[in-house]
Amino acid sequence: MRNPCWLALALVLPARGLAQDTARTVTVGGFVDAYYAWDFARPGPASFDRAYTTQAARHDEFNVNLAYLELKLSGPRVRGRLALQAGTSVQSNYAGEPTTGAVSGPSLARHIQEAVVGVRASGSLWVDAGIYLSHIGQESWISRDNPTYTRSLIAEFSPYYEAGVKATWAATRRLTAQLHVLNGWQNIAETNHDKALGMRLDYVVSPHLAVGYDNFIGNEAPDTVPSRLRVFNEVLAAVTAGRLQAWITMDYGLQRRAPASGTSSWYGGAVIVRYAAGAAVALSARLEGYADPDGVIVATGTRSAFRASGASLGVDVTPAPGTQWRTELRAFAAPHAIFPVGGGGVTADGGFVVSSLALTF
Repeated sequence: MRNPCWLALALVLPARGLAQDTARTVTVGGFVDAYYAWDFARPGPASFDRAYTTQAARHDEFNVNLAYLELKLSGPRVRGRLALQAGTSVQSNYAGEPTTGAVSGPSLARHIQEAVVGVRASGSLWVDAGIYLSHIGQESWISRDNPTYTRSLIAEFSPYYEAGVKATWAATRRLTAQLHVLNGWQNIAETNHDKALGMRLDYVVSPHLAVGYDNFIGNEAPDTVPSRLRVFNEVLAAVTAGRLQAWITMDYGLQRRAPASGTSSWYGGAVIVRYAAGAAVALSARLEGYADPDGVIVATGTRSAFRASGASLGVDVTPAPGTQWRTELRAFAAPHAIFPVGGGGVTADGGFVVSSLALTF
């Protein structure tokens, strides 16, 4: 799933409250994920960019996927995180950030991973506001926290980040609920005068099973055209059995057509399995599929809609504390030629191998 600095928090709380909050701590950290990827379709030399992905976004190039520095504040009544980032995944993921007016757009927004302030409203209710990681999905923007190095298609084509305000309520030890009011579907700068809503429920059934549901409801069309209400639903489950873990996610979305009548839909799913072979070695595998027949979310640049299935195998090694060496082989298949190849053509099959060395400090 997809906290800012203590100075910002000092502005939103009365001095008396801060004086009583003596257990606050501020920590500094960071993360660097360097990688090399080889795409079997060999994109380039006109472009080394890999299509339909934010992770391992460049072919035949040593580069940094994601690097960030963070300040985190933790306290009984306040919390926050400020994280500044860079990398090819950042360039790719924030390329669609809208520019509306003279003081918005991706040039600044892409460097803010999170800038969020949180206040405890009651014993089990927190209210957070700012720019923060998305409430949608089980796969993390940060590779260290993801069960596979790359992200499933359903993760790539749903929000990684959001701007708004959220309320998080720990209803019981097992049930957590979130309510979000957002600018929109993965955008910091506004595109219209409407706001979007989101919700998430997480329930721990047992030590071996957790289930969840999340959604998004909002108009993603600019004010100059008729409303295109988008409704997105996702169900998810995480299973643990000894050294074996599994994540199952299913997505289904609808969006109103405008000016035509009716709705368009898209859907997808992924199953990820991870096995801890030893204290320093883990193996992963994934099966997935995604279909966007009307091109609501994914533009292929061809006359064919985006429909694809995929599979991957990965090996993770921890050579030293705080480090990760991850290698993954991934393949795709589509009913139509949509994957770019060198020379300007397209093919119905795609695949690549990537190796990454990451450090958390």
